[in-house]
Amino acid sequence: MGFNRKWAIIASLAGLALMLSACGSSSSSSKKQTFTMPADSELSTMDLSKSTALATFDTLNNTNEGLYRLGAHSKPEAGLATKLTESNNGRHYVIDIRHNTKWSNGDTLTAKDFVYSWQRTVNPKTASQYSYLFSGIKNADAITKGKKAPDTLGIKTTGKYQLTIDLDQQIPYFKLLLGFPVFYPQDQKVVEKYGDGYGTRSNRMVYDGPFKLTKWNGTGTTWSLVKNDHYWDKKAVKMSVIKYQVVKDSQTALNQYNSKKLIGAPLTGPQAKNLKHNKDLVSRPQSCAYYLALNQHMKLFKNLKIREAISMAVNRQQITKKVLGDGSFVNNSFVSKGLATNPKTGKDFTADTTAPASMKYDPAKAKSLWQQGLKETGTTNPKFTIMCGDSEATKQVSEYLQSALEKHLPGLKVTISSIPPRTVLARQASRQYQVTMADWFADFSDPITFLNIYTTHNPSNISDWSNSTYDQLIKASSTTDANKPEQRWDDMVKAQNILLKDQGITPLYQSAAPWLFNRNVKNFVYNSAGANYNFKTTYVK
Repeated sequence: MGFNRKWAIIASLAGLALMLSACGSSSSSSKKQTFTMPADSELSTMDLSKSTALATFDTLNNTNEGLYRLGAHSKPEAGLATKLTESNNGRHYVIDIRHNTKWSNGDTLTAKDFVYSWQRTVNPKTASQYSYLFSGIKNADAITKGKKAPDTLGIKTTGKYQLTIDLDQQIPYFKLLLGFPVFYPQDQKVVEKYGDGYGTRSNRMVYDGPFKLTKWNGTGTTWSLVKNDHYWDKKAVKMSVIKYQVVKDSQTALNQYNSKKLIGAPLTGPQAKNLKHNKDLVSRPQSCAYYLALNQHMKLFKNLKIREAISMAVNRQQITKKVLGDGSFVNNSFVSKGLATNPKTGKDFTADTTAPASMKYDPAKAKSLWQQGLKETGTTNPKFTIMCGDSEATKQVSEYLQSALEKHLPGLKVTISSIPPRTVLARQASRQYQVTMADWFADFSDPITFLNIYTTHNPSNISDWSNSTYDQLIKASSTTDANKPEQRWDDMVKAQNILLKDQGITPLYQSAAPWLFNRNVKNFVYNSAGANYNFKTTYVK
């Protein structure tokens, strides 16, 4: 998600993730089911072809629906698909969709809405940062490179309610993709009606999911999810309204939770420690990676010794234990721990990969490499700015990094630019930064969801790091080795080893989000990968 999409700038997962489990209310089954949840950042665009922010993907996941929805443990469950037939060794699919399904404006939803949506997303003119996820679908790569027309994509209608999908090669995680918002349908009439304004306000969209987004003006700090009476399975939806309120200060959120204005509150590390005996405390590790991206268009960061020095000047244990203290932990990996296991041995992906020496805290070695790197690049007055989001935790981590880097790297001057997350995303996408605090949240439960983004020219490769061997290994994992689970695994392990050894990114930690939440909220589905929350059947006891 990631992803850039899943880029939610430190606590943003908490903003629209654990907060659902943090729900609570005095409502009963005989009353209107509603509650108010906190978010720590505003929504970005609701245009699913262009969205990259985690909070927005959770909203898309609950206001829209694709062929599948992700249930517990990331298991794909039928959404709009009623029948799937697979042939040609996993490269040809025929999918029947539900008849007489309506968009929230009353338009009939048909197979062509999927065809239109997919073609729009892979069209280079749309500039989707997620178009790479369509790689493996027939002609997708050629289309995103501008070599073929979008209407040559391997998806077509073979009936008003039937789709045929052809792949260039088998995609082992294809059903997981179909449950991700980027693969949802879009109403062409509505997209064309609003043009550049599509998805910028709640009334410039239509919805086919359990809820409709309302009361969102595109920049506001409040919005609501209201039960969608046009949803095909509306009988299963119990909540009438789920309200959101942006609360960026953790103490304010905690105060509002205690006064029952909010049904949950994200906690800082010190708050979590103070409340460790509170029965409402919950903490979940996230399938994510927080890291520093160094803009390799800059001469300084093209130097490997400089990149290694920056990594070795950082005490990651200090960040997780002292600065954050919220359950986040050092992973020494880009791929998150707990996401996937070796098909042969059952070992976690992170156990099979190798962390290079540059991932270890070593101030003396960092100083030596730094001085060598400065000499090699001819840099005499080293300085750079760390761009980060404006959440409390993000600023604290950035301030630690500023202090540590200036302390251990002689002559370095570091400044911090703390700005709203949506501005961070825009500047990362356009490479308007020197160093940035970045994050990536898994889109689905497979290591490739992380490793794909650091292939050459991937829109989400904000460092613009490039390595041909890495690219070849990632390509092999989805082509020649796609049907060979053990070889495919080995490809991905080798690829991450290259990324880390060359310091294509500087991994910092894997996050956890502690919350206080009312336990009367039942029947929500939480997944650490992809859109985190599915509230379709949620209710307040």
